[in-house]
Amino acid sequence: MPTDAAPPIHPMQPSAVGAPLDLGQAEPTSRLLRACGRLAVDATPIWLMRQAGRYMPEYRALREQHSMLEVVQAPELAAEITLQPLRAFDLDAGIIFADLLPPLVGMGLSLDYEKGHGPVIHNPVRTPADVDRLGVPPADEQPLLAGTLEAIRLVKAEVDVPIIGFAGAPWTLASYAVEGGGSKNHERTKGLMYHEPAAFKRLMEKLVTVSSDFLLAQARAGADALQVFDSWAGALSPADYVRFVAPHLRALFGRLKAAGVPLIHFSTGTAGFVEEVAEAGGDVVGLDWRQPLDRAWRRIGFDRAVMGNLDPVALHAPWRELKPAVDDVLDRAAGRPGHVFNLGHGILPGTPVDHVRRVVDYVHERTAR
Repeated sequence: MPTDAAPPIHPMQPSAVGAPLDLGQAEPTSRLLRACGRLAVDATPIWLMRQAGRYMPEYRALREQHSMLEVVQAPELAAEITLQPLRAFDLDAGIIFADLLPPLVGMGLSLDYEKGHGPVIHNPVRTPADVDRLGVPPADEQPLLAGTLEAIRLVKAEVDVPIIGFAGAPWTLASYAVEGGGSKNHERTKGLMYHEPAAFKRLMEKLVTVSSDFLLAQARAGADALQVFDSWAGALSPADYVRFVAPHLRALFGRLKAAGVPLIHFSTGTAGFVEEVAEAGGDVVGLDWRQPLDRAWRRIGFDRAVMGNLDPVALHAPWRELKPAVDDVLDRAAGRPGHVFNLGHGILPGTPVDHVRRVVDYVHERTAR
């Protein structure tokens, strides 16, 4: 047991701080949903971000025939990719195969995925006038999102485990929209934020509307939980996060309460202000690998569930190194209700498939009660 780990709570008792999350009138039976509600589980649930992806040969074979946008628009293809890891491993949840950026297309932005470069926005948002030209059409009226909604329905008909829907957080979507793609320093996005704060606020409000509408549509399609990805939150200072971003996250999560499903709030690079991330919303706080799980959980409060937080690169290590890394995460969780085992970010290309299988099985075996 790590020396700075919090004292364990008996796994068959509710959290000592606060009442377990109310997930509806019927108590959930799945490990994932029970853990999200900080209810007792028979073993720690595990799923892995990007569990459907480039490390799987069957995924690579399919993607050789179809582009990202083709897959996202074709429900049968997106459903097949979602199901691939669920067939291969004893995972406790699936996450629908989609991408963060298609909602931007419905707003009026031109999106491509260039091989070796990633997503490219050909008409990025750079001025207040660009912000004002963006539309906010309902998700049900966007052809590019219809495939994701139908894929959820198809997957739900095939499996018994919960299916997670997801969307990008307003700041992360704004970063792609303004930068025109990925960015290391986010100069243009922060420039709009600092020099045109009123326009930046309008942009964020539009993105709250688009993301919340898409997520609620996913819940209506059958998603059992919803995850908000704030992949670029770590590019912000704590003060800028609190001033410019957190209010819009609170608005987003406030709207999502209507879904009646657990809400997962995941961000990266935010170890320095994880308390502010937790305060911004979500029933479950996703943690990256940059701080020990027990330390982060103590800062957040044990009345919240957490998800994480194995370093994705650890999956490349031999078992003699990988097993202690998994044990460290589990030791720090200490059997406390409310832990969902995951990586601190997505599975990396080149990850050995056998290592994924071994970790999934080991987490269940190690934590069986």
